[in-house]
Amino acid sequence: MKWLLRFYPPLLLQRIWVKKFEKDFTGVEVKISKSILNINYNRSIFGGSIFSATDAFHPILFHELLAGKGIRTLIWVKRSEIEFVKPAYKNLYFKINITEAEILEICTKLSEFGKLLQQNTIEVYDNEQQLCAVVRNEVYIRELQGKPNN
Repeated sequence: MKWLLRFYPPLLLQRIWVKKFEKDFTGVEVKISKSILNINYNRSIFGGSIFSATDAFHPILFHELLAGKGIRTLIWVKRSEIEFVKPAYKNLYFKINITEAEILEICTKLSEFGKLLQQNTIEVYDNEQQLCAVVRNEVYIRELQGKPNN
């Protein structure tokens, strides 16, 4: 998965690099490299690149975690917002970690309601551990019934 996403054109061209997935898909580490391909007029990393970098990872992690438990799902980001705390003049990094408690809560809600909205926050830091952006997203997760299509 890491290598597939590393060379996925929308991420590659924005200089978004998956550093590592946890083996059990409970986490991911991502780097956004500052380059001529993603700087803005102020010579900081374009906000759209930061936003793009954070978009896909919660749905991917939730999908893999739930599929590992035999739960088929439809997952997508329903809503997202970004707060730019300071300009990103250096490479950026973020980590996402999903706890066992979150997984249990998601499984419980899916078994009870069949769907849910999961709130998530991602903090994006530069090389010097300065907070540059905070992304809040709401991920829609719906359990699919029936057998998977082959």
